[in-house]
Amino acid sequence: MYRTIVVHIDGGVAQDSRLRAAALLANDHGAHLVGMAATGVSWLDYAVLTGSFGAPVPLPESDFQGLRDAAQARLDAFRKEASRLRVESFEAHASDDDAAYALLLESRYADLVVLSQDLPSSAVAVPSPLSRVAHLPEYVALHGARPVLVVPPDYDNAVIPGTAVIGWDGGMPAIRAISAALPLLQRAQNVQLAIINPDQRSGLHGEQPGADMALYLARHGVRVEVHVERTKVVDSDVLMGLARDCGAGLLVTGAFGHSRFREWVLGGVTRALLESASIPLLIAH
Repeated sequence: MYRTIVVHIDGGVAQDSRLRAAALLANDHGAHLVGMAATGVSWLDYAVLTGSFGAPVPLPESDFQGLRDAAQARLDAFRKEASRLRVESFEAHASDDDAAYALLLESRYADLVVLSQDLPSSAVAVPSPLSRVAHLPEYVALHGARPVLVVPPDYDNAVIPGTAVIGWDGGMPAIRAISAALPLLQRAQNVQLAIINPDQRSGLHGEQPGADMALYLARHGVRVEVHVERTKVVDSDVLMGLARDCGAGLLVTGAFGHSRFREWVLGGVTRALLESASIPLLIAH
């Protein structure tokens, strides 16, 4: 069971969808929901703003207070929306820091962090250019200790997970993602354990790819089926296609199964899913 869930409150156009997803999970699990809003100004930014480093002051102190006021206004709206969504237990936290660092700190005391897919800068409404962090979900997943649920901007109150699809490659990130997702997988109507081209990693999969992980999941009360795919199609397309075909409400994968440099060069399965998955995606590293 998830007992504490953190959701990012930035006032952006994707906030409503991720807040609905976070509220749904909080209600389903009897969890405490924490709305976290950041001013977007780190201690280094603040030092520059106040002229502590002898640099020209780009913003007056009143503008910094304006960022604080804007964060509090977003949290006031969060409180109203959480009440409307019938979340029984919630609170709002403001942080005088950039969003990435604030979320890392907040996540230490939570079970799950709920964020949105990255949107083009033209589609993001923020009070200051300082408050936008590129690739926020992957940053929090890579540097934090908790799983991240990435919600697409058009999420519309669908059941999470309903049916779930797991991308299983035998790697440690995938193991951590599966463990982190257990409270959801145990509630799933069906779980498809997807193994793509297992011959390429036969040392991890063994003679019966997926059999050991399926047994592990079954012992945790998960209704699981093994789906082995041998194909030349890229892994991300296979996973999204399987999720679409079985009407899944959740994808579960490890974050950056290869080296981060290789993922950056090749685009990577994780990066592709973060950018284009049409259903909530749970990742962990």
